[in-house]
Amino acid sequence: MKILMATDGSAQATTAWRTAVRLLRKGDNQFDLLCVAPEFYFPKGGPRKDAKKSARMVEAYRHRIQVEAREMLLHTQAALAGLGVEAGIRVEIGSPARVISQLAGEYDLTVVGAHDKYSRSRQGLGPVASRVVASAPSAVLVGRELPEGKNWRILAAVDGSLAAEHALRRMVACLRITSAEITLMHVVETPWIHLGLDREWFDYPEAADRDLNSVESGFEDELKHEARTVIEQARLILEGYGLSAGTVIAEGDPALEILSEVDRGEYDLVVLGATGEADLKHTMLGSVSTRVAEDASCSVFVAKSVE
Repeated sequence: MKILMATDGSAQATTAWRTAVRLLRKGDNQFDLLCVAPEFYFPKGGPRKDAKKSARMVEAYRHRIQVEAREMLLHTQAALAGLGVEAGIRVEIGSPARVISQLAGEYDLTVVGAHDKYSRSRQGLGPVASRVVASAPSAVLVGRELPEGKNWRILAAVDGSLAAEHALRRMVACLRITSAEITLMHVVETPWIHLGLDREWFDYPEAADRDLNSVESGFEDELKHEARTVIEQARLILEGYGLSAGTVIAEGDPALEILSEVDRGEYDLVVLGATGEADLKHTMLGSVSTRVAEDASCSVFVAKSVE
């Protein structure tokens, strides 16, 4: 498996690659460390009219930034070697989000930290990591602190799509989870969620609305039956790999319900699928995975699939 670990030398990036090393299965893995330095931009009133001077400034910047980036990567490379992991190094110059997303296509997994060095004081994912989660064509791991001395708790969100099934299989193939406690979660999206209404808005106490209530009740029963089917299919997939799992079924906004369950269950990792499909059945869309990756208190593994 080819793994790209993006780093800017920050504490968050260091946490991400350390978490990745602990989570990933041992095997024939190829690791590459990547640092993307931003392009040089002239300040207002800079010497852009003097072409030669401008070129010298750009060249001096590119040389210096590449040297500094390489030194940082060599330090990280040595730290990884101390953990028994050999890694190559890559230095690129450009837009970090765009470069990482493009290079991600060459790898099976891209590892990013929860923040880039320009926004590490803020809460959330950070603009670079957020765009990578949304845009990278392969799997992405947002690495956050992983607790020591306990069996990991993993929450795998499923929605019956091929993307969710792909995510489960990638989880088994990529991650060291044989002793982990796995919970499968499905979120039932009902119509009032998309209309921005509360469930009570659809409660009709008047006798004249009995037929409408009956239709709605039948629709809810169908959704709940589908939820149980989705969970059971996911459970059978894991059972095929010799893994067992608990189950949770919730109702509401998928991202919010998943985040609530993460906090309630004190999970160490969330696993989601992402796909380009956009309909009621395929709820685990890129927007949901990005929102969860942004706001989850634990690491998030997002596996991409095209249905």
